[in-house]
Amino acid sequence: MTSCRACPRLVAWRETAARVKRAAFRDQVYWGRPVPGFGPMDASVLIVGLAPAAHGGNRTGRMFTGDASGDFLFRALYEVGLASQPTSVSRDDGLELYGVRMASPVRCAPPENKPTTEERDRCLPYLREEMSLLPNLRSVVVLGGFGWKAFLPLVSDSQVKFGHGVEVEAGGLRVFGSYHVSPHNTYTGRLTQEMLQEVLRRARDV
Repeated sequence: MTSCRACPRLVAWRETAARVKRAAFRDQVYWGRPVPGFGPMDASVLIVGLAPAAHGGNRTGRMFTGDASGDFLFRALYEVGLASQPTSVSRDDGLELYGVRMASPVRCAPPENKPTTEERDRCLPYLREEMSLLPNLRSVVVLGGFGWKAFLPLVSDSQVKFGHGVEVEAGGLRVFGSYHVSPHNTYTGRLTQEMLQEVLRRARDV
């Protein structure tokens, strides 16, 4: 999976970001490849995002690591007992997830954080395969409408619309919707720590 070059636009963008870099990270070697899932394979909870950030996961090589979205998410996971620490800055920072795995329907950083429908559909088999390798999976937290539209058809014909706090039984799983942890949502207060932690607790308690 980490050697995939199926989407020319995404390949060009992820490699350009890794080469040009952001000034704050100019001395770092970027991952610059598709980003694999992160977390234990015996996880009972799966968190589904959107795609890696150009200077977050595309830089560090780990989902939700090294950017503001990850800072918000890992703090919430830590507060509800699903992570060993509230921050995630690199692949070797000692972070452990407890009973949770993370993945995304698109594994490469897209321009403007907007993958196309075709890119999403081309990448979805990786998410389907990853799910098949999680024997204890019971619940899924989907962050944002893009992830919801990508994930739900993998497990159900349900037409339930995305919304924060939405809960649906699908394919033998309990699926929860949450607003995405993007700065646009968290800085404006559309998504608060309390809101996210409540969804994570519900998924954990399944």
